Amino acid sequence: MAAISGATEQSINEPSSLPSPPEAQHGDQDLSDDDNVDNAAREDLGNNASTKKKKKRKPKKKKAAGSGTTKQSNPPRVPLSLIFLNNQYPAGEEVEYRNENSFRTTSEEKRHLDRMNNDFLEEYRHGAEVHRQVRQWAQKNIKPGQSLTEIAEGIEDGVRALTGHQGLEEGDNIKGGMGFPTGLSLNHCAAHYTPNAGNKIVLQKEDVMKVDFGVHLNGRIVDSAFTMTFDPVYDNLLAAVKDATNAGVKEAGIDVRMSDIGAAIQEAMESYEVVIGGQSLPVKCIRNLNGHSIVQYSIHGSKSVPIVRGGDQTKMEEGETFAIETFGSTGKGYVRDDMETSHYAKKADVANVSLRVSSARTLLNSISKNFGTLPFCRRYLDRLGHEKYLLGLNNLVSSGIVEAYPPLCDIKGSYTAQFEHTILLRPNVKEVISRGDDY
Repeated sequence: MAAISGATEQSINEPSSLPSPPEAQHGDQDLSDDDNVDNAAREDLGNNASTKKKKKRKPKKKKAAGSGTTKQSNPPRVPLSLIFLNNQYPAGEEVEYRNENSFRTTSEEKRHLDRMNNDFLEEYRHGAEVHRQVRQWAQKNIKPGQSLTEIAEGIEDGVRALTGHQGLEEGDNIKGGMGFPTGLSLNHCAAHYTPNAGNKIVLQKEDVMKVDFGVHLNGRIVDSAFTMTFDPVYDNLLAAVKDATNAGVKEAGIDVRMSDIGAAIQEAMESYEVVIGGQSLPVKCIRNLNGHSIVQYSIHGSKSVPIVRGGDQTKMEEGETFAIETFGSTGKGYVRDDMETSHYAKKADVANVSLRVSSARTLLNSISKNFGTLPFCRRYLDRLGHEKYLLGLNNLVSSGIVEAYPPLCDIKGSYTAQFEHTILLRPNVKEVISRGDDY
């Protein structure tokens, strides 16, 4: 999810699905003359029995620790708890700290602190593996001609199934499921667009689509995004943004200043050009979009991670979680609110406000019980059976209880791209929790 300024499917080692060949079973064979079996037949049977007795059982392949025998379906609908036993989910990319923090790798004190956060790590790794499996299915199956609604619901159905939380019972979505609505922002729109009810937009071959969604378990949000295109003319645009995100991930770490991360991102991003329609265009950082810290049940923490050079001397700290996301554009490199709003989130620690609109009171009660401070979209309210709620929703926004996140767009005719990873600054190692074989 953008902050605005002021693993391929997981492979699972399993036991061989082929049954081991059974030992040949032989009873005593009566080969007497009374049974009219001649010597030749007797000799053949003896040879066959001898041959079969020499066969040995094939050793079973050892399965990976924590792996069950259940395979993922296509589309993904099998809860990961049935595939990975004892909550042993794959780790992300673990990167040792550098320079003055290199001592953390071998420090017994830091390792002990890391072990104290085992539950926290399991929840993040669970969510990250859900994100990887769902997005890799999406990358293989999203095609021009599909509606944005079909694409969004396919991703969200996968997330809910794999986390084991459908979100239809009161409070279930707060336990796990969607941590951020599926953003499907096209072309000059950079972020925060998902189809509302009745949306008829169909994906076209010439579109550049940012796919941004979050997964959470117990409020531990994994926020990750990628960009899809179907025309190689946009390859350099995607390469620029992917390179910039990786530069930010590499630079990030404990005690690193935000300004240094922004400088590394901008240097990587703006070293690229893209040729579209015979015109060479520089790839610009969208300077008023940022990465952000993530805290439990709140996708936007108090810290921002710039994607351009600046003077922010704020440092990253041990134990924090960040979304490192970058946006590149062939336009002005600056976004403004545009189009119909779909994304919302209840603000944390809001003082009691007297609501005069009865539908606003009813809706707030439902939002609090089903989403808490997690972001949601209008389709999620439709799914819970709410009708004619726009008056109440707008009243909650105007009262300062719910934050609206309208789509963020550069100039029309431009193209934007996004890549994003979630990183954990563990005491002894940096873990790029959402890293996969795809990006």
